[in-house]
Amino acid sequence: MSTRDGKFAGDDPFAIVRSWMAEAEVSEINDPNAIALSTVDADGLPNARMVLLKDVEDDAFVFYTNYTSKKAQELDGAEKAAFVMHWKSLRRQIRVRGHVSREDGPQADDYYNSRSLKSRLGAWASQQSQPLSSRAALMAEVAKVTAKQGLNPARPPFWGGYRIRPVEIEFWADGDHRLHDRFRWTRPTVDAPWSIDRLNP
Repeated sequence: MSTRDGKFAGDDPFAIVRSWMAEAEVSEINDPNAIALSTVDADGLPNARMVLLKDVEDDAFVFYTNYTSKKAQELDGAEKAAFVMHWKSLRRQIRVRGHVSREDGPQADDYYNSRSLKSRLGAWASQQSQPLSSRAALMAEVAKVTAKQGLNPARPPFWGGYRIRPVEIEFWADGDHRLHDRFRWTRPTVDAPWSIDRLNP
């Protein structure tokens, strides 16, 4: 294994992720926690979309969504996913591949309750990924939900989190003349120790 120092230093990849995200919060204008999440459908056809990473745990990454959405169906079906975080301001990216499970308990409740009231009501109103006749129809549904759920809505049963426990994390930083620095952390299972390799650009 090649010596790692500077921005790549450390024995905990999740600590490195948190460190890079903290730097991005200073330099990135919008959504430094945005990830491009990739899934596959039942036919193996890939799909990708931007979502917001909400927590970096000691051994996992957590985000939230509607369980009836296309992404949720694909996550539940494959139980695997990948994502990339890219910060143009830092000229860095992180790639992650791993196993997926739902976060459908008190942690999901706490995050839901931390959101603005309009976002909480929007979660009730939106039939995510389903066809919509017009924005007016959506706003009418929001009004209907507001009247029914009130000003302190509980988390919808069809809305919650997903946890990705990685078996691969790659840290990439831009280098002169496209001679980039890349370090890949891998483990055969989510409970195994990490191995680290330096990769060619």
